[in-house]
Amino acid sequence: MKKSILFIFMVLGHLSTSAQEIIWLDVNLDKTSKEKASFYKVGEKSDGEVLFYFKQRTVFRVVYFSKGKPNGKFSEFYETGELKETGFYINGLREGIWKEFYRGGKIKSKGKYSKGDKVGIWKLHFKNDR
Repeated sequence: MKKSILFIFMVLGHLSTSAQEIIWLDVNLDKTSKEKASFYKVGEKSDGEVLFYFKQRTVFRVVYFSKGKPNGKFSEFYETGELKETGFYINGLREGIWKEFYRGGKIKSKGKYSKGDKVGIWKLHFKNDR
């Protein structure tokens, strides 16, 4: 009896996590059909950590949301899984140090945002170090 109850709870738990809707997204991250999609996310979650995926199933973006706005760490990746860009949001606006990377990991640009605007000196690095 105990084993059958445990089995029922395991099956119900699996069904509840695997039944989330896939939301297909175009290049602007607007909802679209699977055929026109470049990206997708699982479920309508808009608080906490939200993962966006390339259609090929690798992670595209990891964004933290609060009250429907980006709020926290942001990471974007190339299809290869390499880090492309990283930074931080506060109330939907870019804030603090942001970095962009070339494939292979070399830094492409680095600078600071304040309330969504670029401020100060931004350093740009050429791929060939010149």
